[in-house]
Amino acid sequence: MSTPACDEGRVAAGELFEDLPGPSAAQLQLAQMQAAAKRSLGAPRLKQPNRTQIELRASDLESLLAEEHRARLVWSYVVRQDLSALLEEIKARGGNAGRAAIDPRILFALWLYAVLEGVGSGREVARLARGHDAYRWICGGVSVNYHALNDFRSGNEALMDEVLTANVAALAAAGAISLECVAQDGMRVRADAGAASFRRHASLEQHLAEAGELVRQTKQRAKDDPGASSRRAQAARQRAAQEREQRVVQALEQLPQVQAAKRRNGDEPEDARASTTDADARVMKMGDGGFRPAFNVQLATTCEEQVIVGVAVTNVGSDMAQMAPMVEQVIERTGQTPEQWLVDGGFPAHEQIDAVHRHTQGKTAVIAPVPEPKRKTDTDGDAQPRPDKHQRKDGDSEPVAQWRARMAGDDAKGVYKQRAATAECVNALARNRGLQRLPVRGLGKVRAVAYLYALAHNLMRMVKIAPQLVGLGTSTSAAAQAAA
Repeated sequence: MSTPACDEGRVAAGELFEDLPGPSAAQLQLAQMQAAAKRSLGAPRLKQPNRTQIELRASDLESLLAEEHRARLVWSYVVRQDLSALLEEIKARGGNAGRAAIDPRILFALWLYAVLEGVGSGREVARLARGHDAYRWICGGVSVNYHALNDFRSGNEALMDEVLTANVAALAAAGAISLECVAQDGMRVRADAGAASFRRHASLEQHLAEAGELVRQTKQRAKDDPGASSRRAQAARQRAAQEREQRVVQALEQLPQVQAAKRRNGDEPEDARASTTDADARVMKMGDGGFRPAFNVQLATTCEEQVIVGVAVTNVGSDMAQMAPMVEQVIERTGQTPEQWLVDGGFPAHEQIDAVHRHTQGKTAVIAPVPEPKRKTDTDGDAQPRPDKHQRKDGDSEPVAQWRARMAGDDAKGVYKQRAATAECVNALARNRGLQRLPVRGLGKVRAVAYLYALAHNLMRMVKIAPQLVGLGTSTSAAAQAAA
């Protein structure tokens, strides 16, 4: 009996077709002649790609982008903002001497679009402005460099703050956002400073003396031999030495604050250290459990629309004292008082709850988990049952007692579930857009970057909830295409 394997072997050997006649001698000779003729004609001619060839294309920038492209949305938003403060600072006017300045709207739009695309480097934005169609469209033929881009981003903290306030107030006035429920959360963002740049007082004094000596030597060399190198190189070396000296001076100025924080935490003030790279940065515990130089970026977001209505930056790693100032900021921006304020367990210090109650006249209810009380032991050393954390304790103020009682109900617990869905989502979006490590140094510049990320986030939310504020009309499909 034959097996399937034997049958397959016979098929492979051609036994099934052994009775078919083979090709004739004439057919074989014809095939050989055709093959020889093809070889005599040479290699086949092919159209191969040549990617180094220069092409001249007759096209305008306007035709490069689709009508619903995100860059058009960004520009439509920017031209509606009041940038008159920047225009007043431009000195090139009328027929006066001087080069024409770059339109601030171009720089603003470039940064907003870059943030939405996850680009955070000024050099990268300048490179894209030369070769990427969307960035080229925003520039409209105007040449930009990374110096102008970086100066615009880090030097306009007040302007970004005003634009954010105007946008949030416009959304509130239009009824597009509700302050019925606002969630606040802190996000620790890596600072532009190395861990090795943190030094104690004695080391800072030594570095200050060395930096001062370097400045003196640089000035003396330039005076003794002015022709040794170009004036530009001499000026660059002198400027670098002076900047190094200034950074050490700033670190010494920040050291008392670090020492005071050490004392409050029960640590030795002699162990306080400040960074010679970014004096405002502090070593904080990050989300992965490690300790690195960072800033604490606080965001307050409406729960229903997920619009950022408050931004704050601090160099304190704890969130304990950040709730009341943020509530005040949101009231100032919107002109409305939040009804419920959602925070996690790191925020509700008793002093903060009292401050929120006092500032809002009791109109804002703090929704935050109540910490578990510590177990007490009796005289025999046996642990007693935990007291009810929702019951009023000795020393509690009336707002704190109301907070404890409020969190005992199921309604407050149900509302608190919105906190993670709101705050964590906004934080994740900021991380995905590049807010992983700060590209600037100093609290003021970090605030400007945080405002920029908040504006970019709110722009995408405005497309969904109030498209008329960005010039999209009321067409839902058009808004969805522009936001995609």
